[in-house]
This record gives sequence, C-alpha cells and structure tokens, in this order.
Amino acid sequence: MIRSFLTVSTGTLASRLLGFARDSLIAALLGTGAVADAFLAAFQLVNVVRRLLSEGALNAALIPAWLRVRERDGEQAASAFAGRVLGTVSASLIVISIGIALLMPLIIMIIAPGFVGSGTLDLSVQNARLMLPYLAFAGPVTVLMGLLNAQGKFALTAFSPLLFNIALIAVIAALLLWHADAARSAWMLAATVGIAGLLQLVMLGSQRSARLARPLRASFDQEMRGFFAKAIPGMIASSGPQWLMVAGAITASAIPSAVSWLYFANRLIELPLGIVGVAMGTVLVPELTRAIGSSDRDAMAHAESRALELASGLALPATLGLAVLAEPIVRLLFEHGAFGIEDSAATAHALMWLALGLPAHVLIKALSPAFFARGDTMTPLLATAKGLVVAIALAVLLGHFFGASGIAASIAAGAWSSAASLLRKGTSEFGFSLDATARKRLPRIVLAAAAMGALLWLTRDLMPSEAHGLVRFLVLGLQIAAGIAVYGLLLQILGAASWREAAAALRRAA
Repeated sequence: MIRSFLTVSTGTLASRLLGFARDSLIAALLGTGAVADAFLAAFQLVNVVRRLLSEGALNAALIPAWLRVRERDGEQAASAFAGRVLGTVSASLIVISIGIALLMPLIIMIIAPGFVGSGTLDLSVQNARLMLPYLAFAGPVTVLMGLLNAQGKFALTAFSPLLFNIALIAVIAALLLWHADAARSAWMLAATVGIAGLLQLVMLGSQRSARLARPLRASFDQEMRGFFAKAIPGMIASSGPQWLMVAGAITASAIPSAVSWLYFANRLIELPLGIVGVAMGTVLVPELTRAIGSSDRDAMAHAESRALELASGLALPATLGLAVLAEPIVRLLFEHGAFGIEDSAATAHALMWLALGLPAHVLIKALSPAFFARGDTMTPLLATAKGLVVAIALAVLLGHFFGASGIAASIAAGAWSSAASLLRKGTSEFGFSLDATARKRLPRIVLAAAAMGALLWLTRDLMPSEAHGLVRFLVLGLQIAAGIAVYGLLLQILGAASWREAAAALRRAA
C-alpha cells in the first residue's frame, strides 16, 4: 500500500506543480477583473467535473463493483460489465454535454448570480461552452483509469493528468508571446481544455485497460441502474472540496475580482489535498474493499491506521505552512503581469482562512473510503450536502462583512461540518479501527507539526517587503526547507516515523 500511495502521490504532485505553473501563467495573462472572473468561473465547472469523474472519485464505485463481478463470475463477466459501464458513461455524457450547452446561461446565473446584468455573464457562458467537450472525454478516461487502478496499476493513471496541464501551459505561453487581448486569450484557452481531455483519452485508450472493457455497449439494465445509483452519490461526495468552492463562488461573484482571489488561493490548498486525497481514493478503496470482503479486521485496521497517519503527517504541516507563509507564497507564484500587489494581499488573506479547512478536507478523504468500501455512498453524500448548506449560509453573512476572506472562512467551516458528520456516523455504525501504533504516533505527529509551525511563524518577517523575485524565491525556499527539515527530524526523534521503517515498507511492497 505504501508504494502505491507514493506512486499516486508522486504523479499527483507533478500534476499539481504543473498546475501551479499553469495558474501562474493564467494570472499573468488575465490578471483579475471581469475577464478573469468569467474564465475562472467557467473553469471551476471543469475542475468539478475533473474531481467528480476522475482523480480517484469514480474508483469509489467502479473498483468495488468490478472486483465483485470478477470474483463472483470470472474475468469475461467483469470485462462485459466494464464494457457496459464504459459505453453507458460515454453515451450519457455526450447527451448531458449537449443539454448543459443549451442550459449554460441558466447554469452560470446559478453558480455566479453576481454576473447577471453585466457582460461578465456572456463571457463566462462562452468560455464554459468552449470547455464542454472535456466533459464527454473525461467519462471514458475515468473508466479506463479505474480499470487500471482495480488491477493495482497506478503509474499511468497517476501521470496521465500531466497532459492536461502541459497542453494548457503550451497555449498560455504562446498567448503571452503573442500579446493577445484578454478576452480572445480566454476563449482560446477555453477551447484548449477540450483538446487536453482528448489527449488523455487517446493515451489511455491505447493501453491494455481498453481491452478489459469488451464488448463496448450502452445499457440501462437493472445492473447498470444499480451501479449508477451507488456511483453518482459517491462521485458527488468525493468532490466535496470543489462543491464548497462553487458554493463560495455563488456569493463571491457579487464582489469584483473575488472569484479570482478565491480561485488562486484554493489552487494552493489543492496541492497537499490532491497528494493525499487522490491517493486515498485510488489506493485505500481497493485495500479496504478486499479487507472487508474477507472480513479481515487486522487488514482493515492496518489500512485505516496507515491512511490516517499519512494524511495527518502531510496535512498538518501543510496547513500551518500555508497559513503562516500565505503572503510570500502568493506573491512569488502569482504576482506577475496583470496580477498586482493588491490582488496578492487579498488572495493571501483568503488562503489563510482556506488553509484552516485543509485538515478537514483530508480527514474526509481518509474517512470516506471506509463507507465506499462497504457500498455506502449516501452517508458521504449527505455529509457533503450538510457542509454545502453550512458554507452557503455562512458565506452570505461573512461575505457581506469581510468580503473574500469571510467567504473563505465559510468554506473552511463547511469542510469541518462534513468531516464531523462522517466521523460521528462512522463511529456509531462500525467504528474506525486504529491500531496501537497509530494511537501512539498521531499525537507525536501533531506535536512535530506544531513545532514546525512555530519555527515558520518566528521567521515569517525575514522576507524584505520590496525584495526582488529571486530573493523572495531564495528566502522562501530556505524557510520551507528549514521547516521540512525540523519536521522530519522531530518525527524521527519522537518516534512518529522512521526512515528505516519506511524503506523496509517499500521493499516489502516491491
């Protein structure tokens, strides 16, 4: 499990780093304002679809179902089941894409009511329609990725999302050299989103996973209806962080540039969340499904314990680091071209509040697989819905008084509400199995992270306010490196982690 986790996490890290490069270029190309808000509101829909379908979300439903069919009826039946899923998902998403294209003005008015009555609404509708082909390509890509993950093959699915960011970065770089106006640049970038989805489909379609889904046909028989009845709630629940951002954008659309500030702040949250969350959905669901199927309580406890340790060990230092170093990080990554110092300050304030919700998001990613592996997708869905209600209600109130920062705090509160619901429900129904090692290590991980956060807080004023970009990069890099070094050393001293143990685990996994 450790090696699979690291494989998926490495691919996700590479994708997120390219995502930073992409978003830094978007900030330089579009800045903030009406054109950027219109593009990013539309792009937010694509991000929801990406999380809804890909990056581990559909695994929560597809992998347990495919494994059950293979164990019960054999390889040929599993291949036929996969072919029906692939054909049905592909056909359905083509129809859905056409319907969404027709209803796009209404959809944008719902998710960005502040755009109504301005030209920003038309710009956002145009951008969203140009991005829609991605939706049709993302469906079959997701099924093929799920089939590979079900067989324990994570490398290709972990690194295939790199194509999406590489395609967008290439187009943005060309547009910056061309000095195209912002509106035209946004349209061309939106059209590239669909092309990037096609590249992923072509690459995965040429792999062995495509031969595991035969014959290919669309079907809405009882088995497929039962599959989708479980899959859709689980997919929605797996995309909780993106739905919370959509909830925030509903209120933020009435505040000029707030959609852009929240988007760029959230991109920094998605780096640690993606590394942990995607790996949880991709690796932990198959592990728990096998353990539950064989009634192996020791295996369940081991999987849940190691998942929570890994999640906490990455999420806590990331939360403190992003909260303490929010402004220098934002200035270094995004303050270029059309993105000014006022935008950096507003984005940094939003980032500090969003970071407080990161442990909750990661906790949800660690808890949800325990429900998914048991065939329960409704409990995570209801927890996500509760978090959305909390986020929207608080955003209306706090956004009025504190602007984008208040909306960011509301999103964090919504995440904690969802996490608390899952923890309470899981504890009452089946209990979460933590072994003695996890109960010993978790408090020590918290202590090590707190010490690292204190170090960063004490050194936060080292950055000269008017420092050159290279100086900012060097100072920030030294701060982060020192924080990581102190954190790793404390984990070793406190006995919360051992490099020798980690190496041995990797050798066993190999």
